Amino acid sequence: MLKNSTKSYGWATICMHWLQAVTILFMFGLGLYMVDLTYYDPWYRGSLELHKSIGIMLMVLWAAMLLWRFANTNPKPEPGPAWEQLAAKAMHWVLYLTIGSLLISGYLISTADGRSIAVFDLFQVPALPALIENQETVVGEIHEILAWSLIGLVILHFAAAMKHHFLNKDNVLRRMIRPLGQSR
Repeated sequence: MLKNSTKSYGWATICMHWLQAVTILFMFGLGLYMVDLTYYDPWYRGSLELHKSIGIMLMVLWAAMLLWRFANTNPKPEPGPAWEQLAAKAMHWVLYLTIGSLLISGYLISTADGRSIAVFDLFQVPALPALIENQETVVGEIHEILAWSLIGLVILHFAAAMKHHFLNKDNVLRRMIRPLGQSR
């Protein structure tokens, strides 16, 4: 089952979700590692280029995931209180917005000096002219706040999934692991 159904997510959504989740956690770890490097550290430039390249690829994945979400059916929510269903829907949109804002801020930091971003030395993403004075510094601070905010949201998202799985004993987590109705 590639596409979503009213009962479950399809393989496309499941794969994009987990690829995005793993990539975000890796990027956060890489970002934490990078901030402690000095200009003369041998991995300073390499980690920065890797972070930028993965960030651009994550931006493509994020956009694909949003388009896929709008183009597909979404599974019906599990039975539960209306406030919980509203909170889940709001959390998903806040996650999408935070990820998008984080990616845009990363692009603005990387291109603040007017240079394009080389993505794994395969192609270039052109730069926009700087939009504000001290863009790299100002947007860098925003990027850091967004990164920590995203990790907080991811922890809440994970906790909600665990609550559904272990306390509610419903299919919320199961349907994001594999399409329901498929053989094991």
